[in-house]
Amino acid sequence: MTNPSAQPPRLLDRVRGRLRVKHYSLRTEEAYVHWIKRFIHFHDKRHPIDMGGPEVERFLTHLAVDGQVSASTQNVALSALLFLYREVLGVELPWLTDVTRAKKPKRLPVVLSMTEVQALLRVADGVPGLVLRLLYGSGMRLLEGCRLRVKDIDLERGEILVRDGKGAKDRVTVLPRSLVTPLRAQLERAHALHESDLAVGGGEVWLPDALARKYPAAACSWMWQYVFPAPGLSRDPRSGVVRRHHIEDQQVQRAMKRAVRAVGLSKPATPHTLRHSFATHLLEGGQDIRTVQALLGHKDVSTTMIYTHVLNRGGLGVLSPLDRAGL
Repeated sequence: MTNPSAQPPRLLDRVRGRLRVKHYSLRTEEAYVHWIKRFIHFHDKRHPIDMGGPEVERFLTHLAVDGQVSASTQNVALSALLFLYREVLGVELPWLTDVTRAKKPKRLPVVLSMTEVQALLRVADGVPGLVLRLLYGSGMRLLEGCRLRVKDIDLERGEILVRDGKGAKDRVTVLPRSLVTPLRAQLERAHALHESDLAVGGGEVWLPDALARKYPAAACSWMWQYVFPAPGLSRDPRSGVVRRHHIEDQQVQRAMKRAVRAVGLSKPATPHTLRHSFATHLLEGGQDIRTVQALLGHKDVSTTMIYTHVLNRGGLGVLSPLDRAGL
């Protein structure tokens, strides 16, 4: 029997619930809820069910023209609103033809030279420094490195299995031999931390919902633990469960920023720059582009081709006429 006094869930709670059913990440959930709130406030708090395509077009155009947001930001806002209407309200929006699109600049990636990478990684120490070396040595994205689990790293074979990467794809990439010893030491530290958590009734790690339900004991097993665990416990914002998470990506970003400053680098380098440098240096070393594509996890080789444009800059593919003139 239903409770007549029970209130139906609020719109944003319905959005969160649907995102979790479809296993969207917490960051995506936060971003979608943010843009749905912005959309509602932009239209004087009208309920989205009373609005449609024209209102969505006006909001997205406002973001591009008045807000001057980037193309990627506008696309996130669009994805959030499409999710709201399609998945929560059950409404298919008409094709949005009158939206003023933010222009997406065509930029080449920032790439460091081998000398610059060496200088950076020499001054980056501690666990964040080890993560940075792993990013450069394997081509992983920042969050892929932070979220790495014990079961997905094979020190003997020199392989890393990247689970649920961009586009929800798994892939295998290289584990640098020079990192086997420091990674083995890191695993020993992580294992000791896990054992101390177990001793006081903890030791649980976050698992995807389906796995957590099917294998309830797996959350406390060693193989599912993070290679780079956080130094302290934290509360899961969704479930409220207190557990040990992985190292924060901001901690690695700050370590990179300090290293860039310490060596006096003039390029705007971030942890993702190490991924670009990984790909470029492999191609410079004669590795075929299909192999690099597989290591990076690119769906289409055209995405990987951008690094060939980087190779053709400066003295790597073109002889300057000034040099030919001998001036």
